Amino acid sequence: MTFTQLRTFALVAELGSLRAAAAALGVSEPAVSAAMAALRADLGDPLFRRAAGGIELTEGGRALAARARELVRMADRTRREVTQAATTRRLRVLATAACAEHVAGTLLEAFTRRAPRTELDLAVGPAAATSAALAEDAADVVLGARPVPAPGQAIAAVPFLRYQRLVVAAPGHPLAGRGRLSVAALGRHPCLTGPAGWEPGTEERRWAERAERGRAGRSLDVQRLPSEAAALAAARAGAGVLLALGHAVRDDLRSGVLVRLAVEGTPVTGMWWSGVPGEGRAVPAATALQRFLTTPEATSALLAGRAPRDRARPTVRVELWSNS
Repeated sequence: MTFTQLRTFALVAELGSLRAAAAALGVSEPAVSAAMAALRADLGDPLFRRAAGGIELTEGGRALAARARELVRMADRTRREVTQAATTRRLRVLATAACAEHVAGTLLEAFTRRAPRTELDLAVGPAAATSAALAEDAADVVLGARPVPAPGQAIAAVPFLRYQRLVVAAPGHPLAGRGRLSVAALGRHPCLTGPAGWEPGTEERRWAERAERGRAGRSLDVQRLPSEAAALAAARAGAGVLLALGHAVRDDLRSGVLVRLAVEGTPVTGMWWSGVPGEGRAVPAATALQRFLTTPEATSALLAGRAPRDRARPTVRVELWSNS
């Protein structure tokens, strides 16, 4: 059994076709067939059978496919670590939308000042994608809602920031000045959110589910905007209510631009987590970032805000990521 055979089989299993695997590898189909024949002979299992439109894995083939994908990811990770040992280290970070908008950039800038040879790629994706991103080696670190491991997956997750959210609205909103409100009372009014809405598994989503139960299962009128900053601007303009981060609306509440609605179950207290592959599989830069996020230095960076303009900025590229 060779690594080339395993990589080839992993592609055959994923793409469902020897021809497709050959095209992906840039080799001839007979070369792929020869590699599969050698692997079948070595393992004593046919691994797959021809089927209409492609192949069908045997039980042994399914077992090998899972292991082959894991070994290929480990080999790719090892190759990257060896290359980065003598050059700039590249760290791939996936953050949920709210965490990315409010804290990730500031924290990553602070980290790169401590580790200047680290180059960061920041992607923004849904909470549901974080565990898959770690499992598929698409990210080295995930930030935001606590990642939920898939069966058999180990994730080392550490909390690094507690936050509170309040329900706010413009002073002229119909609910302003109404005293104590049930969560269900929000149902007749637009609820403004950032692009991810209230993500499953978060305290915000659990709070919203309580509201929907109070409305006999009817969904709230959630209006997603391109960012939480845009949602905040819409709330100031009287377009709806907003479950906002407390520190983000502190000045608006003091000045009277917004008012707090006394809605049951608020403030909603949540936690942002950092997650890396468990069982010693995390790259060193990922564990270094995870440790940094719990230090007083990281807290000071958040309190101070972003780095001054005359200070060198780290390389942080932002892209959208999904598990679809």
